[in-house]
Amino acid sequence: MPSNTKIEKRPLRICLLGYRSNPHSGGQGGYIRNLSRALVQLGHRVDVVSGPPYPELDAGANLVRLPSLDLYNPHNPFRLPKTEELKDPINLTEWMGVSTMGFPEPFTFGFRAARHIARRRYRYDVVHDNQSLCYGLCSIKKQVPTLATIHHPITVDRRIAVGSAPHLWQKLKELRWYSFLDMQKRVARILPHIITVSDCAREDICREFQVDPERFSIIPNGINTGLFYPVEGIEREKNRIIVTNSADTPLKGLTYLLDAVAEIAAKRDVRLIVVGTPKKNGMVVKRIRSLGIGPLVTFTGRISYSEFVRQYARAAAAVIPSIYEGFGLPAGEAMACGVPVISTTGGALPEVVGEAGILVPPADSRALANAIASVLDYPEYARRLSEAGYRRVRRHLTWQAAAENTVAAYFKVIRQQAGQGKT
Repeated sequence: MPSNTKIEKRPLRICLLGYRSNPHSGGQGGYIRNLSRALVQLGHRVDVVSGPPYPELDAGANLVRLPSLDLYNPHNPFRLPKTEELKDPINLTEWMGVSTMGFPEPFTFGFRAARHIARRRYRYDVVHDNQSLCYGLCSIKKQVPTLATIHHPITVDRRIAVGSAPHLWQKLKELRWYSFLDMQKRVARILPHIITVSDCAREDICREFQVDPERFSIIPNGINTGLFYPVEGIEREKNRIIVTNSADTPLKGLTYLLDAVAEIAAKRDVRLIVVGTPKKNGMVVKRIRSLGIGPLVTFTGRISYSEFVRQYARAAAAVIPSIYEGFGLPAGEAMACGVPVISTTGGALPEVVGEAGILVPPADSRALANAIASVLDYPEYARRLSEAGYRRVRRHLTWQAAAENTVAAYFKVIRQQAGQGKT
């Protein structure tokens, strides 16, 4: 490896790892895309090494595809692999994991990534893992300075999923699905440095994974203001509220928002727009049916970013009902679009929203209903929230700042590993 002095005088050669980086759902694909773009704009060279679904990257970042069996592909889910595919031990492990109701992708991606980097170890100055926390990092970090981003500890997701499961068999299925967490805990403890996105996330990771807090850099996510911005010429609809997550996972708290909509509808007009598509016969659809609010709820399906900002422009308020968020990109994106935000205090959401929105306790439909009514009934109050949220994003939540702080964390790990090599 070149000396620290030489490295700090030239652009870094960065390898970003993403075990799955779906560009259309979840935050991991967005994190990879936005961070890689900002790193390239700072002058660094970036390879994104990803399993499917692959991210969409902006010009300048290079995508390295690591194919897998891709057994969760919605166009061909849980397909039966060909015999030839199963001759690869990694593929066989992946298929066996899925067949026994597990989620093996972080585990198997790690071995594919380690194999890729072993052949190119002199190509990179630093490897940055995006929450796979896979065993493959154990060998990678011996060859190249390595660190990881942990957005939040998935143990929180597991606890809520198991607690919400209606019967023992479902609880056992959830425990099996989240069995990769034992690996993530072990790997997190041996990494020299970890990036996380909020003070709350650091506290939770330290407690859940038993990691020393001194090994963290807290680097908030940025908001892509090139994609999320106020749209002029579109009038806000007085009784229209928007939520950007249609997930059936209890963690996202959508059922509490549906309960709040039913309560509001008993007193006044209200309409809920849900960006996304619900699971057929999932808990969200069942709750809508049981509450009798079907005519008041519209699902957009998958939409483009341009349509996304138009939906925000038409909304009188955006609601983030999550039980827990390690950061809370939907809150920041709504504020960037100039929409008044109503959010729970779940996880790090207060760090994102600050005093620029209304904060209510998680899992409290009555508090959500009262907050929504206060925005719908008082336009001047809504306007002040809109302006405050927009200013907060522009001042505190940019991807340039996130990339600059991330590069500082890279140099810290590079210097640390070089120092260990001299002893």
